[in-house]
Amino acid sequence: MTLSCRPLTVSDYADARQLYAALSTGDSLISFEDGLGAFAQLLSHPGTTVMGAVQDRRIVSMATLHLMPNMTYHGRPFGLIENVVTLPDARGKGCARAVMAALAETAQAASAYKIMLLTGRDNDAKGFYERLGYNADEKHGMILRLDQPS
Repeated sequence: MTLSCRPLTVSDYADARQLYAALSTGDSLISFEDGLGAFAQLLSHPGTTVMGAVQDRRIVSMATLHLMPNMTYHGRPFGLIENVVTLPDARGKGCARAVMAALAETAQAASAYKIMLLTGRDNDAKGFYERLGYNADEKHGMILRLDQPS
């Protein structure tokens, strides 16, 4: 298995869509037609990288890194990782590990001082992130869900 990582482009949308479908539950996934524009907007957002693991010319894993400007830590940015997902048939093969390493390198190259992420309590990902060096000792992750606009 030859595995490589690279930032995704709009032409990767079909593969990314399959990954988003594997990640999403219920009606949280945008329609295929509307999704292309949203994906293009995401990719063009300053400081955002969607990294993908490529195997046999197919994106099998991906995650999104947002680098945020910051006023502390001498103005160094911080990173937020979201939407880490691997196709079921590619799990356990180092794909997500490679994506996460590539995003850590991206953040390091931008002089980020930290990367944060949240993971759900109903999956087994916590141990995966801990093996990569992430910990929950310093901060508590919290979210506020907002109503959809009418």
